[in-house]
Amino acid sequence: MRRNRWLIGLLLATATFALAGCTNPGVTAPSHQLSIGATAVPDSMDPTTNSNAAIPQALLYNVYETLVKLDGDGNIRPLLAQEWTISNDGLTYTFNLQPSATFSNGDKLDSDAVIKSIQRIQQDASVTAVNKAEMSVVSSVTAVDDNTVKVVLSKPSNTWLYSMTGSAGIIIDPAHSDDLSNTPAGSGPYELRSWVKGASVQLQKAPKYWGTPARFDIVTFRYFSDPNAMNTAMLSGDLDIVSNLAAPQALSQFADTSKYQTIIGTTNGEIVLGFNDSKAPFTDIRVRQAINYAIDRKALMDSVWAGQGMLIGSMVPPTDPWYEDLSQTYPFDPEKAKELLAEAGATDLTINLQVPTLPYATGAAQFIASQLKDVGITVNVSQLQFPDVWINQVMKQGDYDMTIIAHVEPRDIVKWADPTYYWHYNNTDFQNLISQADQTLDQTQYIDLMKQAAKTLATDAAGDFLWLLPSVIIATPDISGIPANAVTESFDLTTIASKSG
Repeated sequence: MRRNRWLIGLLLATATFALAGCTNPGVTAPSHQLSIGATAVPDSMDPTTNSNAAIPQALLYNVYETLVKLDGDGNIRPLLAQEWTISNDGLTYTFNLQPSATFSNGDKLDSDAVIKSIQRIQQDASVTAVNKAEMSVVSSVTAVDDNTVKVVLSKPSNTWLYSMTGSAGIIIDPAHSDDLSNTPAGSGPYELRSWVKGASVQLQKAPKYWGTPARFDIVTFRYFSDPNAMNTAMLSGDLDIVSNLAAPQALSQFADTSKYQTIIGTTNGEIVLGFNDSKAPFTDIRVRQAINYAIDRKALMDSVWAGQGMLIGSMVPPTDPWYEDLSQTYPFDPEKAKELLAEAGATDLTINLQVPTLPYATGAAQFIASQLKDVGITVNVSQLQFPDVWINQVMKQGDYDMTIIAHVEPRDIVKWADPTYYWHYNNTDFQNLISQADQTLDQTQYIDLMKQAAKTLATDAAGDFLWLLPSVIIATPDISGIPANAVTESFDLTTIASKSG
């Protein structure tokens, strides 16, 4: 691997200051490094109090660990819990912890740490509403002994254990939890070395890691607001991996297999044209349906994302067991769109479309504005700086008409059952289907109910599900172990190796 490449590769106006801030005199000069390019920038180091997906991308499974984790196929596997049992009524989970598990500073990771981490999610006012909702089903959590934890749920929940593989389930060192926004306190194979806001997150090998040691001494996530700049960095040898090609039109630039490998799979990243369903005109299903009919999603994907990805039609990727192809629920039909708008008395609409400064969103916005203009809807597009402005204005305040964002969390269809979430979608039939699916102990019925929920979401035109982001990873040929499918928010470093390592 390249040595100290990051020292010359930041290419930012703040480079001199940033590099000075990265110096750590207590760390021996690394010999084995990995440099990863990414686009979405973390604005905190605490994934429990901030919903920015860039935070778990760098930290989940790498710096922070969970009792259970998702593998590359979306299956739940042991991590901090070496095994677990579920009672016949689906209410009691008993986790047997890894006896050797410690935090990165060597402190013992025991039942008390697990209990306090779960209780923090439930009780700390700064924790995101999403994480709180995921842990709300927990009635009690107690220690059987130092290495055994019993969690009792208030009702059966198929979703809860799955949620424990993500940010809500991270186990935090309770003795060092006072500044998590800047200083993570996890148990993973890496620990934070430096964070240059807007530029990079640098991880270093945790010398006291309890499990299989990290394969790299230093891993640097470098952030690029311009996808072309990231591609240039890869082409010039300043990166080992592009975590997800943010300009698929450039795929041909990496065709030389002696220099690059291309790994293509699927993701959880449903790109949604979200409506503020609590306000006019989106309270009228005919308007929502008209917008769905008015947009040629295949042409949109071809134009904006070079045809990479897939059409889905609902909030379900193909790695979920209840996936069905619902992409033709509203086929492209501008004449039908005009008819519906006329029926709704909405022939002279002006709608604001506020999008984050992310490549897929800004590219799609102009295409969508043009197609909606063809059916009589005027769209005013504005770009909001991501993550801070977009998250504050759209996700937190709900101050928007329409927006575009990729939701990359696993099995996030359940968020549509929460009318307080920023879409403000409130369909009791959908909510009941999600609730029944979550509580059933019959897995066949679970899948059937989730299929019904996905179809309800599609037919009700709750949003317009534009396309599913592909996982398009570019790496140098000596890198191995990168999963093709991105089924979690984590860019999991624990499976990645290099021939030179």
